Amino acid sequence: MTGTFYVQSLDLACGALVLAAVLVLWRRDLRAIVRLFAAQGVALAALVAVLGVHAHDAGLVAVAAGVGVLRGLLLPLLLRRAMRAGGAGRETEPLVNVAASLVVAALLALLAYAVTRPVVALEPSPATHAAPVAVTVVLIGFFVLVTRRRALAQVVGFLLVDNGITALAFLTTSGVPLAVELGVSLDVLLAVLVLRVLTTRMHTAFGGTDLDDLRELRD
Repeated sequence: MTGTFYVQSLDLACGALVLAAVLVLWRRDLRAIVRLFAAQGVALAALVAVLGVHAHDAGLVAVAAGVGVLRGLLLPLLLRRAMRAGGAGRETEPLVNVAASLVVAALLALLAYAVTRPVVALEPSPATHAAPVAVTVVLIGFFVLVTRRRALAQVVGFLLVDNGITALAFLTTSGVPLAVELGVSLDVLLAVLVLRVLTTRMHTAFGGTDLDDLRELRD
């Protein structure tokens, strides 16, 4: 892989990664949010694959395939099933409206670039220069967690944080070993399975998954 093609491919994967996170803030349809998360999983897999091909590391390419299957196919499938079980197709009115959310996303991107400047300066390379993108995804994921009301939307926020942390690990190191990535992915899969069960129980017991409504319940 030539240097120019490597940089262009890396920039494209990182652009898709952060664009999917920003579009999650824009959409309120839960089906669209799950599709965007799936697209981000594919972008993350592509990013890891580009790093693996550039480094001639077959193990890293294998990790990329695993990331694509888990985060691009399996987790979105579980989220769709949880959405159908929960019976809610749209996010209720978020705590921050769409326009303000997009402004906050821009500010978070600036913050990410400011925070990661010392890291990039330590070892400038195309991969480390993309580290602010991963931090931006992490910050947007936290923002989704604190501003969305539906349980499923908050699960997606948690998964955005995990995707950003994973991307940051790959961009700032020589690659995460397959065993480590497998262990982390299984933990995330278990968390989503547990949250799917809880979402189903919440809908069965209370008729909805709006967490603000549940806070009003009293014994």
